[in-house]
Amino acid sequence: MLLPLLILVVCLIGLWKGADIIVLSASRIAKKLGMSDLVIGLTVIAFATSAPEFAVTVSAALADKSDISVGNVVGSNIFNLFFILGLVAVVGTVKSTKKMVYRDGTVLIGTSILLFIFLYDLTLSQFEGAIFLFLLVAYLAYLFVHKDPEAEFHDDGDFKWYHSFQFIAGTAIIVVSGHYFVDSASEIARILGVSEWAIGVTIVAAGTSAPEMATSLVAVIKGRHGMSAGNLIGSDIFNLLGVLGVASLIKPLTIIPSAFGSITLLTGALFVVVFFMRTGWKVSRVEGVILLLIVVVRWYFDFSG
Repeated sequence: MLLPLLILVVCLIGLWKGADIIVLSASRIAKKLGMSDLVIGLTVIAFATSAPEFAVTVSAALADKSDISVGNVVGSNIFNLFFILGLVAVVGTVKSTKKMVYRDGTVLIGTSILLFIFLYDLTLSQFEGAIFLFLLVAYLAYLFVHKDPEAEFHDDGDFKWYHSFQFIAGTAIIVVSGHYFVDSASEIARILGVSEWAIGVTIVAAGTSAPEMATSLVAVIKGRHGMSAGNLIGSDIFNLLGVLGVASLIKPLTIIPSAFGSITLLTGALFVVVFFMRTGWKVSRVEGVILLLIVVVRWYFDFSG
């Protein structure tokens, strides 16, 4: 038990330090590109922190494990929206904007509904995956072309050539730390007699979402609300359109009927989250607690059953 606990502590430190490096370097990259905190969170940071989901999902598709491919994305997105956003809101109220709610929230909800429709026959075809990738490219192009002059900007200093390498290094630190966090936490859970299923839907989900959690927490503590919320929204959009798009292009993805319930939960969760963002243009601490309670109830049934 001692060694896994030690590794767990080291990984948590690595996640926090890596996230700190990402937030600072990304802000300088954003200034160089003339991008707001929200857009840098929706794009560069979101792509970087979604690396674990991308690796797991594509590997599962190559190994002909479609349920893992789709389940990893859906489970991680639910974890992002309920646990991470809830935790971030409790630590510091997350401010939202009209663009975040009406533009990005609409894209996220629309993408989830489209996934619901595509998987109604329990299969995500290669053609449907191509549609997802096309929509992702179109969304990114729109973000880069239509800049918001009233968006949240922070001046953390001028961009230097080494900030790009710092961003890559920070991403590598949180990806590696997240990997070993999953391994050590799973080992501790097994020692305590927790089931493999419970480990998969809680600890592994938390592990693959660890980069998003660390980055969003650090960002909101530093007052970078657009970067914090943008990271979570962008990661979910990238997971649905990019990760599932690539995975289904490799091989059509087929799920079992019981998995459709989680997709329904994800779609419903998005409406709740966007509604919370719209009320007072923020996700308050009370709303954050509500999101966390939903996760706790879901975990209770996972562990009990």
